[in-house]
Amino acid sequence: MKKARKAEPDKPLLRNFLESSDPVVSFVRDIAWVAAVVGGIALLLFIASGTWPAIVAVESESMVHNMEVGDIIFLTGPDRSGEIQSMEEASLTGFGRFISHPDRDGNPVYGDVIVYRPNGDTSVHPIIHRAVRWVDESDGYAHAGYITKGDNNPRADQGLFYRGIGVIEPVKPEWVIGKAIFGIPLVGYLPLHIVEFAAVLIAIMIIYELIMRRRGKNGDKI
Repeated sequence: MKKARKAEPDKPLLRNFLESSDPVVSFVRDIAWVAAVVGGIALLLFIASGTWPAIVAVESESMVHNMEVGDIIFLTGPDRSGEIQSMEEASLTGFGRFISHPDRDGNPVYGDVIVYRPNGDTSVHPIIHRAVRWVDESDGYAHAGYITKGDNNPRADQGLFYRGIGVIEPVKPEWVIGKAIFGIPLVGYLPLHIVEFAAVLIAIMIIYELIMRRRGKNGDKI
């Protein structure tokens, strides 16, 4: 009498997921891999910069020519490497970042460029402009904060109307996301068109998977 064969234990769920040739599972696996890589990079950027987002893409011409549309800008926490220096303060020492070109009126620029949430509102896009000077209630403002301005803009942000939040107020320190440290040209076009890029990437992955499976069925070498 033949002995009954012992049933092979089921593969662990994770191993089955990693080794499955099912097209749907393969697609999900590829997406998970991409997400893991992107997540790992994001974590490293956060650890290195001490703020989030750690990078931003320039979307307007308000900082031309010190920042161009499509530049990707790396940030650091507002309190890292010293306090924020306004243009008024830094003009005494000559300190500044993104100061290779004068402003629209031909005047030299100094100090830190900051990324801040206008009026502290998290529902609107942050603004990346230069901190011009610090003001308080004695200057006629409702509260203390930074006056900010784009190098290519004719006037400061404060007093301007921002759709969705109203008139922009002086920037409180807690509204500052980070200080701009350096930029890379053109790379910022990717996050500016992230939806289109993701769609193309997913389409390429699907086409690649279909080609590999067809080759496998036809006995072709992969």
